[in-house]
Amino acid sequence: MNARPTAGVPILRLGDVLVTGLLNELDDATVVAFTEELTTRITADRARGVLIDISRLEIIDSFVARTLMELTTMARLLGARVIVAGMRPPVAMTLAELGLRLTGVETALNAEHGMAALGWHQSPRPSGEVPHEGTR
Repeated sequence: MNARPTAGVPILRLGDVLVTGLLNELDDATVVAFTEELTTRITADRARGVLIDISRLEIIDSFVARTLMELTTMARLLGARVIVAGMRPPVAMTLAELGLRLTGVETALNAEHGMAALGWHQSPRPSGEVPHEGTR
């Protein structure tokens, strides 16, 4: 696993998938820097998939929505599939009220569903195995 923070937003590499998330406090400059870093990482890491978790995003504006659509388009042109996961109901309502559609943006209920859509599956634990605290 490889993580390098960008504009205050970490981007993790899990095999050929990049995983990142957006926080609530986003200004336009941060969103632009994040987009530039993520597209650079898609190419450098030869990512085939990107998961953007927005479950911590409480509000969204038209600039962030448009940037997510553009980021998805750029990623597809670079050969990566993007899934936006964890959209909260207030964010969905705001998008609908503003008449904004995330055209071309795949969504998933949560990060686990998004990773599964990208081909990652959680291995079932053998029966009787108990997870140990503090180990991974």
